[in-house]
Amino acid sequence: MDAHFRRRHEANMTHILLTHGYFLSEDEKERQIMKPYPPLGLLYLSAYLKIRDHSVEVYDSTFGTRPELLQKIRRSPGGMIGIYTNLMTRGSVLQIISAAKQSGSTVILGGPESANHSAEYLSAGADVIVVGEGESTLTEVMATLPSMGPHGLNSVRGIVFKNAAGEPVHTPERAKINDLDTLPLPDRGAIDHQKYLDAWRTHHGASSINLITARGCPYRCTWCSHAVYGYSHRRRSPENVAAEVAWIVERYNPDQLWYADDVFTISHPWLQGYKAALDKRGLRLPFETITRADRLQSEEAVKVLRDLGCYRIWIGSESGSQRILDAMQRGVSVEQVRRAVKLAQKHGILVGMFLMWGYEGEEIEDIAATVEHVKQSNPEVFFTTVSYPIKGTPYFDAVAGKVQLPLAWANATDRDYLIGGRKGKDYYRLADVWLRSEVEASRLVNTDPQRAAGLLETAKQARDEMSRVVGTVPA
Repeated sequence: MDAHFRRRHEANMTHILLTHGYFLSEDEKERQIMKPYPPLGLLYLSAYLKIRDHSVEVYDSTFGTRPELLQKIRRSPGGMIGIYTNLMTRGSVLQIISAAKQSGSTVILGGPESANHSAEYLSAGADVIVVGEGESTLTEVMATLPSMGPHGLNSVRGIVFKNAAGEPVHTPERAKINDLDTLPLPDRGAIDHQKYLDAWRTHHGASSINLITARGCPYRCTWCSHAVYGYSHRRRSPENVAAEVAWIVERYNPDQLWYADDVFTISHPWLQGYKAALDKRGLRLPFETITRADRLQSEEAVKVLRDLGCYRIWIGSESGSQRILDAMQRGVSVEQVRRAVKLAQKHGILVGMFLMWGYEGEEIEDIAATVEHVKQSNPEVFFTTVSYPIKGTPYFDAVAGKVQLPLAWANATDRDYLIGGRKGKDYYRLADVWLRSEVEASRLVNTDPQRAAGLLETAKQARDEMSRVVGTVPA
């Protein structure tokens, strides 16, 4: 390997700065919502590296500033920087990479975004891209770099790097960590959690902290990225999670929790065991989490959620058209979504619903079915988004021939892809007006019929305008 690289890095290779490039101060929409959560992935990495005697600093850019982070990098030349990447932080990550390379630092990226766009990030200056879980891989990268340099990492599984000729090298996949109980708890002391607690309490009257009980999702929805955990699903033991909750309560005493699992309700026996583990410790904290509708079809499962403290469950409904759900390979029926909503509400659990416009093949009849579906389901809250193809997903592959990026890659995100033949943003804004007006009218028809009539007229106008765009009016 290059002798200069070895001399420059040997003293620094046991230290790494971890960051993620998301700045709350620059996110106007999120500042209105103000429901930030700590970067658990980085905190897991920090804990894992520290018990292996590495020196780790976490710069939590959420409550930091861009100038402060860039200055920190410039003040510590020649070190190692690990950056978590997602599709919303591309511009920030590229700027951090540039500053790091100017200071002679070695840059390691992880997360779904860099895994899906490895060639672009290597071209932008990244030295190593971790594909998949980061703990074991990053540890081995840190151990190998001093002796082999950034172009000689062929022996490290689960990465992409450039060889001496500048060619990308994809090493074999690394086996995933089977027993998540062997991982140390997130290094929450590495950042200032109080800032998150204060933000929640100031804006919502109650503080909240996030944790995860599992990694991965075994389901195969076509639009969902599995770049980090694949289609695996591995879960911590109930006792291990309960111990973390007890530690969180003792250290931070939050008013509520957010279980950030992809699907919290996959295993009903696990939920029963978890309830027993919490009961044994005398713990019961209110919480929110996410489920699939098909994993919330029984009274027993809903009762366990309620008894655990669940006050709101989020359901990915996506569409009220079974045809679109089947195209998405959701593996869920419209009827299952409605049953899950009603069961949760029956037992006092609020329901939030996620919906998606514009999936490939969607027609105005499918939008009409979604409007009717939300009216019948009547969740307490629902959010819509316009579908976008994430690179590396089956959805992206299906529309790849029609995908265009109107901006330079460095200035865009996967949300900026345009799909040829699909309606524009104004069309889906009308869909939102139609949906929200008609749902609200259905809720007011008995208590405020005059207001309901006005909303129905607004819904009809939006629907008619959409129909003029497509040249048809659904029955």
